[in-house]
Amino acid sequence: MDPNTSPLGLANLGPVAQLRAGRLPERILRLLAGLWLYGVSNALLMQGALGGSPWVVFHEGAALRLPLSLGMIMVVVAVAVLLLWIPLRQMPGLGTVANTLLLGPFTDLSLRMLDAPESLLWRWLYLAGGVVICALATALYVGAQLGPGPRDGLMTGLARRTGWSIQRVRTVIELTVLAFGVILGGTVGVGTIIFALCVGPITQFFMRFLVTRLKGQPAA
Repeated sequence: MDPNTSPLGLANLGPVAQLRAGRLPERILRLLAGLWLYGVSNALLMQGALGGSPWVVFHEGAALRLPLSLGMIMVVVAVAVLLLWIPLRQMPGLGTVANTLLLGPFTDLSLRMLDAPESLLWRWLYLAGGVVICALATALYVGAQLGPGPRDGLMTGLARRTGWSIQRVRTVIELTVLAFGVILGGTVGVGTIIFALCVGPITQFFMRFLVTRLKGQPAA
């Protein structure tokens, strides 16, 4: 296994090399489209109100135990996850910065556009759509090969270093984070369990088609 390439062909290039790897306009469009869809996914899951993602449960539980606001908890966790990139030798990039700056605004915009459903059927449809769109968004923006966000970088870094599939790594991360969130007192819903078990396999499915091949890079 090449330590600089994941099983699905995600290269681990430095920030400058990422920009020089070809097809840049297309890759930037993929990055922005993926982050926008990620915001849509967040809004669907929040408005569906059937349970937040494992990371949301973890943030909520940590906020109950620490004298920090939920927003500060999210920042601290993001920094801690970035520190885990160091032993994994995961490289940041334009996508890392874009994820940090744009995901919040895209989520806010989507929340303004999507009303909370009243019927249980629509809440389930919001949940299903949120999970599938989250997986699609991850594959699209990470597959642009311009650098992942903090949590997705943990996923790709572990996949590259261990040789495990994206599906396996993502599921292990989600279940581990969920377990710590429950221990800390975070609120779990049926949607939380569905998200933790399903987002990894669906992400891997989409990545088979959406990882951009860079200049001189063979097919995975």
